[in-house]
Amino acid sequence: MTSTSNENHEIGAFSLFTGEHAESAFSLYARLRSRGAVVPLAPLGPDRGAWAVTRMEEAVQVLKDHERFTVDLRAAGLGNLGGGGHATTGDATGFFTQGGSMLTVDEPDHRRLRGLVSKVFTPAYIEGLRPRVQEIADELLDRVQAQGRMDVVEDYAYPLPINVISEMLGVPREDRPQVREWSGALASGLGLGGQDDGIVAHMRAFGEYTARLVAEKRRRPADDLISKLVATEEEGDRLGERELLSMITLLIFAGHETTSNLIGTGTLILLDHPDQLARLAADPALVPVAVEELLRYNGPATTVGPRFAREDVELAGQRIGKGDMVVVALLSANHDETRFTRPEELDVARAINRHIGFGQGIHVCLGAPLARLEGDVAFTTLLRRMPGLRLAVPRDGITWHATLNSRSLTALPVAF
Repeated sequence: MTSTSNENHEIGAFSLFTGEHAESAFSLYARLRSRGAVVPLAPLGPDRGAWAVTRMEEAVQVLKDHERFTVDLRAAGLGNLGGGGHATTGDATGFFTQGGSMLTVDEPDHRRLRGLVSKVFTPAYIEGLRPRVQEIADELLDRVQAQGRMDVVEDYAYPLPINVISEMLGVPREDRPQVREWSGALASGLGLGGQDDGIVAHMRAFGEYTARLVAEKRRRPADDLISKLVATEEEGDRLGERELLSMITLLIFAGHETTSNLIGTGTLILLDHPDQLARLAADPALVPVAVEELLRYNGPATTVGPRFAREDVELAGQRIGKGDMVVVALLSANHDETRFTRPEELDVARAINRHIGFGQGIHVCLGAPLARLEGDVAFTTLLRRMPGLRLAVPRDGITWHATLNSRSLTALPVAF
């Protein structure tokens, strides 16, 4: 591994990955980009380096090159990484973090696992959900319309996607508040390094709940995705029990977490740019384009799960050693000055050839089409029904919450 000065090591890989720098993300990534497309972070140990990929070309290269970069610690010859914790143990969360999830395996296992659900997430199927998504959006706004104020996060951004994915999967309505709590723990607990006992307890409970839900679907199959996955698992060797539990937990979690953050954060971004908000309100046909710009400008995912070098690799002039960790900074790449004109400006009509807000390569977000549809409906409906939308608290009263690789708002009080 190439040695570097302490000046270049001021940012730790774990702190970058867990969102410690949430409040100063733009300036942080701009500083990293000024150093290069691939910059060293604080090393993980005496013989293992860590790197941040800050620009679009190299980010796409790493995310697409699963021959030289892997998401699987075992494929890189690594064991427990980060020290002391439960992150890679077989205890509370092992079924999710150790080879049972699409997030932690490469080909051919990834293709087999993803293929089971990708048949459902077709463009035609997703578009067919639009009427129901619209109904849910209107129902949520009906509850607050007469009040003249609401918390966008609590009243709209969270319940919209969790109700959609829960109906798809067959998660009972009464369980959804608890699922939200467990999802928060999972977002914190999937990071590298140690986890506190409270998070581990929540993650264990989430896993146990998934197992009970699967058992119930075996007894009483219904017309939902979990029942279909259970039927597939029972057909033979295509999906094992561990893989089934991992898949369903991932779908419950990922099916609402990112989209909730997109709606909440996106609303704040628009309120921060009143000229762009007015432009969008005047031309709702721009909403799908605006969703892409919001994903580029300040999407809910700041990074993706780390990659590990399978072999010594040279990337953008840097020698990355076998076993080194590579963190692809999505937010930074989406502000790459060599790819976007005035990337620090929000333009809801921006023609975007490519952004990587949903990742890239084989691990690109499976639910991206659903998130786009929900974002389209959510913003179109909000702007149509609340034309006088404005913050109901001082701007400096808005606080961010950072977990794993994402940023979200703790609350967003608005009036209309």
